[in-house]
Amino acid sequence: MTAEQQLIVDIAVPAERYLAWYRGHADRVLMYSRDGRRVSLPAHHLRPFLSREGVYGSFVMRFTSDGKLISLERLVQ
Repeated sequence: MTAEQQLIVDIAVPAERYLAWYRGHADRVLMYSRDGRRVSLPAHHLRPFLSREGVYGSFVMRFTSDGKLISLERLVQ
């Protein structure tokens, strides 16, 4: 069984920027975790968190040791 890892990321993506991903102009979101690691995430994983304003908040990403995303959940503020 593969060990699970997690990162916390703070995301601030205005709706106009997300629309570029939605339209296919880009397919990944590049961000940095709170501990400074660079994270590249397929944009479709943010779709459940999209509001009229965009995607904003702090999230915990859980993934396998080989980088496969297990879950992405918004942290309660």
